[in-house]
Amino acid sequence: MKTLLKIFAWATLRMERGAKEKNHQLYKPYTNGIIAKDPTSLEEEIKEIRRSGSSKALDNTQEFELSDIFYFCRKGMETIMDDEVTKRFSAEELESWNLLSRTNYNFQYISLRLTVLWGLGVLIRYCFLLPLRIALAFTGISLLVVGTTVVGYLPNGRFKEFLSKHVHLMCYRICVRALTAIITYHDRKNRPRNGGICVANHTSPIDVIILASDGYYAMVGQVHGGLMGVIQRAMVKACPHVWFERSEVKDRHLVAKRLTEHVQDKSKLPILIFPEGTCINNTSVMMFKKGSFEIGATVYPVAIKYDPQFGDAFWNSSKYGMVTYLLRMMTSWAIVCSVWYLPPMTREADEDAVQFANRVKSAIARQGGLVDLLWDGGLKREKVKDTFKEEQQKLYSKMIVGNHEDRSRS
Repeated sequence: MKTLLKIFAWATLRMERGAKEKNHQLYKPYTNGIIAKDPTSLEEEIKEIRRSGSSKALDNTQEFELSDIFYFCRKGMETIMDDEVTKRFSAEELESWNLLSRTNYNFQYISLRLTVLWGLGVLIRYCFLLPLRIALAFTGISLLVVGTTVVGYLPNGRFKEFLSKHVHLMCYRICVRALTAIITYHDRKNRPRNGGICVANHTSPIDVIILASDGYYAMVGQVHGGLMGVIQRAMVKACPHVWFERSEVKDRHLVAKRLTEHVQDKSKLPILIFPEGTCINNTSVMMFKKGSFEIGATVYPVAIKYDPQFGDAFWNSSKYGMVTYLLRMMTSWAIVCSVWYLPPMTREADEDAVQFANRVKSAIARQGGLVDLLWDGGLKREKVKDTFKEEQQKLYSKMIVGNHEDRSRS
């Protein structure tokens, strides 16, 4: 790994020098930080616009001024130029080159030595590492299906639980090796316990095996067909995972009931849940769905942070299918990440589920060095809800109506 880092540093310097000589743009311009945004309210900003456009005091103006439009125009332009939401759904380009053409889309021919080095890297990744990783992945998945199926025929008891735990751990660790994952676990004393819920930020489908290779969890998810369905049916024989039919997933009350029944049994494994509901590019944490925070169980927060220098783990599901994504993972140099187990958290008496979810999310963001965003990850595939637009309309109308009422009283 240290040798690779030195090679990456040399390759980056060589690319930057070559790009400067040929006057080529090496990196995509990044908009973050271009627009200075002061944390002021709608009313304060509109007041400032009115003052700058008129010598009259705000209280003496009409209920509506044409200059108010400029506030909304400016906000719209700022959002288009520096959208803090949609850029979380695409891989962030690295400032250094790791000999993967996918991490710098402006890569052009610089020198013969650099091109030969890149070609050598392609041969190593595709002709040596990839076959080994595919063999390991096939071995791990096959052992998981066969092992859990066999364990499932044993009578319930401590011996079955012991075998099930070690079969799961062994198979997940083999699958982790198939990605050459180098994982650093912190504060293992805070690992989730039975009867609790483990919640983590979500970057990739491999988050599951990253956590399951260091702990024993009950999974929650929708029933699938094909190979995934075979794996799910085998796993549930050996361990009480919680699978939902497609028609049941949208029934929030049924999902909550099943989860509540599971966590109330303190002998059952902790449930592993990713409350964001979609993959985010590991630069931020987006809104947590409140469902898993309504059932009153102890929550064990976990922060996962990937190092993109050796390979980007983010899955852009709107751009790549699962097979293409796994191929990209297996042809990266390695998957390097850190996992922090945070102290358990419980819902306070004066908190509702949304406030509790936001408190847990903030703790994960702080520990992982991620940006804490209030936006819903569902915006990845859906349009902005009308309620967000109506909220801005209500703020503006409240300001206008409030000023009118104040003048009426006076």
